[in-house]
Amino acid sequence: MTLHFRLRAVLLVASCLLASACIFPRTRVAPAGTTVTAVIPHNDGWSAVASDADRDRINRTALAWQTGLAEARERGFREAIRSEGKLLSSGGGLARPAPTPGSYSCRLVTLGRSAKRGPAFEKFKPFFCYIDVQGDLFTIVKQTGSQRPAGRLWEDEIPTRMIFLGSLALGNEEEARAYGEDPRRDVAGVFERIAPFVWRLVIPFAQDGTKLQVFELTPVPEQPKT
Repeated sequence: MTLHFRLRAVLLVASCLLASACIFPRTRVAPAGTTVTAVIPHNDGWSAVASDADRDRINRTALAWQTGLAEARERGFREAIRSEGKLLSSGGGLARPAPTPGSYSCRLVTLGRSAKRGPAFEKFKPFFCYIDVQGDLFTIVKQTGSQRPAGRLWEDEIPTRMIFLGSLALGNEEEARAYGEDPRRDVAGVFERIAPFVWRLVIPFAQDGTKLQVFELTPVPEQPKT
């Protein structure tokens, strides 16, 4: 190949690149000695398990906050809502929402009703619940009361929350049914950390007709010995 021909070839390639007329596929190569790990979205776990109805409920959590708070305020509960502070402040989730395993003091506040009958704001007496770790999943069990939700927490692609999927145990039943076994008892919601050592579980458009159920969870001072 003559020097003149080589020079023409170089000039042709250069002009092609400058004009963007030639497109070469770009391949990214990891530096030597690094490990390449595929990133799997966190919500693949819970979204594959949740029913269509519960995925829709979780996607409408912001709407449940908006309508539940608006109804309670309109019906004279502004001061009661204000007194609850961060517990009833939508969008207050903090980083690192995963809870510490152990016993918790829990209480429930409800907002709004899907039907016109019933209170727009209601508080219930505290009860005990327990958080445990089974494999790579957290479990929550309400230990007392006539209706005892129990279920698992799943990681979510939104880093300030986890997703709760569970079921209700009723009356004298020793254990709640598995999620999905009886859709009428299924419970789905959003779990968040809202302050140091304070968490909440938000159930949007609950099956009992409330627009929003908000459980507050705080660790009990004296943890049982294991």
